[in-house]
Amino acid sequence: QVSSQIDAFKRIEIHVADSTSTTTTSQAINYDCQPLPDLSLNNELDQPAQNLSTFLNQPLDKTLFVAETAGHREALHELLGRHEIHPETITSWQQFMDGKFSQAITIAPMDHGLWSQNPAIAIITETQLSGRKAAQRRRRRKDTGQALHNLIHNLNELEIGSPVVHQDQGIGRYQGLQKLTVGDIETEFLMLVYAKGDKLYVPVSSLQLISRYTGTDPDLAPLHKLGGEQWSKARAKAIKRVRDVAAELLNIHAQRAASKGVGFKIDQAEYQKFSAAFPFEETPDQESAIIQVLEDMATEKPMDRIICGDVGFGKTEVAMRAAFIASNNARQVLILAPTTLLAHQHVQNFQDRFADWPMQIDVLSRFVTKKQQTDTIARLAQGKIDIIIGTHRLLSADIVFKDLGLVIIDEEHRFGVRQKESLKKLRSNVDFLTLTATPIPRTLNMAMSGLRDISIIASPPPNRHKIQTFINEWNDQIIQEACLREIRRGGQIYFVHNNIKTMERTASDLQKLVPEANIRIGHGQMTEHELEPIMLDFYHQRFNLLICTTIIESGIDVPSANTMIINRADKFGLAQLHQLRGRVGRSHHRAYAYLVIPPKKLITKDAIKRLDAIAASGELGAGFMLSSHDMEIRGAGELLGDEQSGQIHEIGFSLYSELLERAVSALRSGKDINLESPLESGPEVDLHCSALIPDDYLGDVQARLVLYKRISNANSEDELRELQIEMIDRFGLLPEATKILFRISELKLLATQLGIQKIDASAQGGRILLGAEPKINFDVLIHLIQTMPDQYKLDGQDKLRFYHEFSSEDEKIQYIEDLLEKLSSQPK
Repeated sequence: QVSSQIDAFKRIEIHVADSTSTTTTSQAINYDCQPLPDLSLNNELDQPAQNLSTFLNQPLDKTLFVAETAGHREALHELLGRHEIHPETITSWQQFMDGKFSQAITIAPMDHGLWSQNPAIAIITETQLSGRKAAQRRRRRKDTGQALHNLIHNLNELEIGSPVVHQDQGIGRYQGLQKLTVGDIETEFLMLVYAKGDKLYVPVSSLQLISRYTGTDPDLAPLHKLGGEQWSKARAKAIKRVRDVAAELLNIHAQRAASKGVGFKIDQAEYQKFSAAFPFEETPDQESAIIQVLEDMATEKPMDRIICGDVGFGKTEVAMRAAFIASNNARQVLILAPTTLLAHQHVQNFQDRFADWPMQIDVLSRFVTKKQQTDTIARLAQGKIDIIIGTHRLLSADIVFKDLGLVIIDEEHRFGVRQKESLKKLRSNVDFLTLTATPIPRTLNMAMSGLRDISIIASPPPNRHKIQTFINEWNDQIIQEACLREIRRGGQIYFVHNNIKTMERTASDLQKLVPEANIRIGHGQMTEHELEPIMLDFYHQRFNLLICTTIIESGIDVPSANTMIINRADKFGLAQLHQLRGRVGRSHHRAYAYLVIPPKKLITKDAIKRLDAIAASGELGAGFMLSSHDMEIRGAGELLGDEQSGQIHEIGFSLYSELLERAVSALRSGKDINLESPLESGPEVDLHCSALIPDDYLGDVQARLVLYKRISNANSEDELRELQIEMIDRFGLLPEATKILFRISELKLLATQLGIQKIDASAQGGRILLGAEPKINFDVLIHLIQTMPDQYKLDGQDKLRFYHEFSSEDEKIQYIEDLLEKLSSQPK
């Protein structure tokens, strides 16, 4: 192991630890050194490459290149090879100093290199050559859009018989990976079966054409006929519908973009004082969400951001920071809660948090008398209330604001259609912040299509445990044990029973089963004067078992309630189950959730999927993942309109999303979508050689499939490089066939940029088929044909033929890479 640290006196101390023997010895070597010049090998610039060559031509005895892992070492080896630098791979400092070579490469945890005159050696780290810190790159969180994309598009859960969408051929059933030998070349294919038993073999290099079918129950997915018109008609119809949806979405988006928002000024001294009063340390995700919200509020474009995070993960603090900025700018803040109880808890929290500040905070709900309501409405219109909190009553026609600047909505999906329409009218010129634990599919879709911003808070607060979730049929002993364990540790229990008619009987049965329990009942048909004292008594621990309906779904926080029993859990939606379960586990105590169901043969397949998803997602921060499961189970839904189920049944959600993205992009650039045009599937590259991940390298079919998909979907050389590094670090050095697969993928990326439709090459040469609008340098093309007519010929207007005897696959690929580089050069 080699580690280094440069001190202020430009001296380096290298610690060499020998761990090959049973006893570890360490020696320190001191060298005089100086900083290295800029050696960054940025692909876009030639100058740094010249800098490196010039530097290596100096009187140096030895140069050592250092990478962070085996994967990074191999990627660095390849990068250096492109600049005709071929270092020897070594494993120890002694090997480096004693070896007869001038350049070597190794693995070590170093960020900074050194350049010593005596002895004349240089150590150059991967960080210095890549221009960015390798460790940071590994730790860096993927952006939200990519996370969303991965959630929906990966093939990780694909099983034999699952429906998949081929964007050119329609919906078929996946039958696994199959190796076929075509012309003495072994290739791996994805096998799909269509109507009437027709089979389609899709090469793994073309997996960008394939996506999972989501949008309805897989058993109900349509099955198309190969070569039939059914698919083309379904796709054309979908494109037409998508165009209408995209136009309406863009209209809403354009109204917001065109309207001038507030552009809040942030007084840093005041803001820091308010932030410092937060009694906890912000989690990384929470801090990131706060920064994003403040950046949105500082711009004049109206904010429309979703904060997605599990209950208790700190969404309210994000809202409080935003509310502080708005009210400190003399603008009013509207906070909407789905229930009266939650509204009153928000009031309590906000009043506590803003106690040292002069902001006026008030509430409007059915718990407030008519006289108080009239007074509050009048003061709101006069601008005497800074922050108003309440239920949908705040969306009534008689509510007038003097100067509204920010709207915060807690759990938007709990509001009805009319309330959402009222909110839509407000959205064009005020800042909007939506807090949610599980964004509904329609909201998630809007975030995915880039029309709403989203921040995900997935990191739990310190000392929080995941909720232990159990699915059982009714069992007296289990119910009794669960209740007694909670009561004996001084805690409280929620018993969710969503049938008001049988509540009294259930309470009687539970009292007999658990005599130690002090039981009360609460439900939505009670008047506010009946319900409020029950909820407050539960909060103050005056009884220990509350039998209730889903009225507690977005209820008040009761940190001492850490066991929940949900009766007939099969009748609840996924978001509901997640919200209900989130009522427990609000403190450092271990929390338990029992989902009680009838025998599985009596419940629906969708209910079983929901229960499996909720049981599998006991991890903290699972709300966002659950929302994507919900999208697959219930259907993705329309982006606009009231129906959740939507009309994506025919083509599946993945393709629908891609079409929508294309439609939005086309309309933004002033173009229209040609209904007859095929979807962009990218260029085809056939080099008549084996390009696959061998099963003796990676035996897991599912893992291979996911990696094939990720390789085919990669959008840049950097992405492909990161994938190679990941595979080497996980599975070992890449086999030759896998290296070729990556090289072919790089060729595809270059061909896409140049508007090339197909590259076909064998051992004697090949051809390049140009697309309708090629982006190549035609002067270079003409020069090649005129100066080397025996090597290059134009066949028609769109085919370039090349003739060359290739002795190896590597030579063939290098030749095509060089040819494409020439064709991509800028005209002089």
